[in-house]
Parts: sequence; C-alpha cells; structure tokens
Amino acid sequence: MDLETAVTYLRTHQTTFLEELGRYLKIPSISTLSQHHSDVLQAAEWLQTSLSKIGLENVQQIETAGNPVVYADWLHAGDDAPTVLIYGHYDVQPVEPLAAWTTPPFEPAVRDGRLYARGVSDNKAQHFSHLKALEAMLQTAGRLPLNVKICFDGEEEVGSPNLAPFVAEHQLLLAADFVVVSDGAMPQSDQPSIDYALRGVVAAEIRVTGPGRDLHSGSFGGSVHNPAQAVAEIVAALHHADGRVAIPGFYDDVDTLSPAERELLQKIPYPLSQWQQETGVEAPWGEPEFTFFERMTARPTCEVNGIWGGFAGEGFKTIIPAEAGAKISMRLVENQDADKIADQFTRFIEQLTPPTVQVAVTVQAGADAAVTPYDSLGIQAAFRAYEDGWGAAPLLSRGGGSLPIVATFQKLLGAPFVLMPFGLDDNRHSPNEHYHLAHLEKGMVTAVYFYHHLATAVTENSVR
Repeated sequence: MDLETAVTYLRTHQTTFLEELGRYLKIPSISTLSQHHSDVLQAAEWLQTSLSKIGLENVQQIETAGNPVVYADWLHAGDDAPTVLIYGHYDVQPVEPLAAWTTPPFEPAVRDGRLYARGVSDNKAQHFSHLKALEAMLQTAGRLPLNVKICFDGEEEVGSPNLAPFVAEHQLLLAADFVVVSDGAMPQSDQPSIDYALRGVVAAEIRVTGPGRDLHSGSFGGSVHNPAQAVAEIVAALHHADGRVAIPGFYDDVDTLSPAERELLQKIPYPLSQWQQETGVEAPWGEPEFTFFERMTARPTCEVNGIWGGFAGEGFKTIIPAEAGAKISMRLVENQDADKIADQFTRFIEQLTPPTVQVAVTVQAGADAAVTPYDSLGIQAAFRAYEDGWGAAPLLSRGGGSLPIVATFQKLLGAPFVLMPFGLDDNRHSPNEHYHLAHLEKGMVTAVYFYHHLATAVTENSVR
C-alpha cells in the first residue's frame, strides 16, 4: 500500500472533511436529555450513511434497550491480518450554561485555528479522523492493510448502560485482536501521548430527608436537623484533612505505584503552570505524597459533583428544606472492584447519617478500571504512527477519565486496547468546546500510519 498517496489524499481534502464534520456537529445528539432523542438517532443515521459512502460493509444500526449501536466492517485483509475494533461515541454532553458560549454550540465556528462546537473533541472529531483515514486508504489503494470493525455508541455520556449487554450478546460479531479508541487528551499539541490505563468510576446520589414539608426557619429553627446541613456534614466527612478518601476499605485493593511507573509519569510534560491555566486554581489539593498529575491519573478519588436543597433563587426564603442531596462520583484504579466500592460507600453514608434525618443512597453507574500492557504490538504500532504522522515521539501515560466499555471489551473480547488521543483538554464537557484544526489533519494521518504499522508488526511477529 502506498502510504504517501493516502496521506496526500488526506491533506488535499481537508476543506471537504471540515464541511462534513460541520454537518455532523450540527446535530445536537445530547443523550442525557430525552427531548434530544430524535437528534441522537439522527446522528446515528449520519454515521450509517457516512460509513457506507467510504466503502465499509455490513453497515447497520443495531438496536439496544436504549440508543442504537452503529456497526460496520471491512474484512478482506485475510485471516493472517489482524482485526481492529474501532470504538467511538456519537452522543454529546448538554451545553449549559448556554450564556457562556461565544457562539451557539451547535453552529460550528472556526476561530483562531480552532473549530468550536459541542462534541467536537468529545468525541466526534476524534473518531471522524479514523473514518477519514479508512476512506483515504480505500480510495487510493482499494483496500485496507488489516480487517476493521466499527462500534459506535450512542450512550457514552450517560455511562453506556446498554453497551455491555450488547457486547456480551454480540461477542462473535465484535471479535477483534485489538481495540483502538481516540478519546481523551494529550498533554500538549507537540507532545502526543498513549494512555495505557483508564480509571473506573462509581456514580451515586445521596438524598437526605427530614421534616414532612419545608418549615419556617424562625418557628422551627434550632429544633429540626436541617437536611441541607446534614448533607454538608456528610459530604465534609468523605475526606480526611490531607485529601485521602475516608471511606473505610477504600484503599484496600489499591497497589502502590512502582518507582518505574512513577518515573514514567514524571516524563509527561504537564507543568504546574499549565495545570493552573487549565483549572483557574492557584495550588493543587490532595494526597501530599503524590504529585498532582499522579492524583489526576493514577490514584482513586471521591468528588462531589453537585449539592442541592432548599431555596437558591434571588432574594431570601427563610425555610428549613424538607430534603437535600448530593451527587458523588468516585474514580477507581486497577484492582478496585466497582461493586465493592459502591457497597462500601453506601454503608459509610448510612453510618454518617445522624438519627435525626433519613438517607437514601442510589448507585447510578459503576465500571472497573482498565489497564493494558505497555509493550503490546498495538502500542508499539501507535508509537511509530505518532512519530510518522504527528512528527513527535509519544509518551506513555494514564488517562484520568473513564471509558467503562474499554474494560468490558477486555473482559469479554480478550482484546488489548490502544488509546490514541488526538485532542487536548479542549473544554470538553464545558462551554466553548473546541478542536484544533491542525489536530484534525494530524489525527487522520497518524491513523493511516497506525493501521499500516499494526498490520506490519503482527505479520512480522507471526513469521518469527
């Protein structure tokens, strides 16, 4: 296969690709909001049409209990060639606060070399890059160097509740030698990274109830335990003063980071100044014996995502609210079991709750962490691909976020994963989400080299 012909195809079609991506980004495929259900289905239709146009086969939407999985394949490289399963998600986050957007979130706009739109970095532009790489190879060579399967999810932003059952039911259809995912972020534009680990997650809601109705704070204050205050007391007890999570047993299965891995993570060029710029915070917080980057990627966490209760509108309404609550998420590392952590969390909250109020704990989502070998053929191929396509040698890193389905792919398909982010932080999940246009082209080119190098590596390894 003439790689340079495929690369030239990509470089000379960037204007067309940007127009195509813009049409995809205009679809407000917000999976968490029921009023956008038809838009989510429209995004699935857009993908189905696009996959057919680039020459993939068996293109279809496969129904689940929720949004459909978009599947396609191209399986003509032969039995000796590896099979890669490409995963991405076509659903996006809500856009609030809308007033914080410089331009409307579903009207893609280019400013200062960046494309602004909700979902552009997370995850539409990143998996779009793989599709264009496949298109370039099929258009210029008429074939791919390996076998390819596509699995695009419409519920990632709500925890992919129906994808694990889908994978379990369709293991033969999805069987692959490697899973490749472009999601998350590299540390800097000129420093790509390959993530060999992702944290797991447990998400839960605490609901505290007290009086049978909102009470007049002048009449009953001082005699009723305020549910909003009780929530604050519970939340405050989740951490020790040094930042360690206070849930009993939380760290029982957490391995100590080896000196070799700590040295590996210290090579990531993510200085305090960059962290300060991205967070707007002066000083890091958390476990003092770990660097702030280790806390972000290699240590388990417990975070308060929101607290609610009582009156928060303009002016004052002097009440004791009848109920209050908090939403909590915990990021997990390898060896921690999501179900075990959920149980420990629930029991701890129940122990913390005073007898003057009632508590209900609802665990809404849980997934284990995922770790893959540093030296897999897939990661070796990704190294070479970044060098050739991005023009820089990548670093090995951990991803602080969660992609629950990656652990499921590992467990059910037995396939090692390759995480190849093409974006930066890019205001993912925030107003003014964007994506660097230079990354769009580099991601496509890097993907072409990846498929070539992976096919070559597997062939050479089998010969040996």
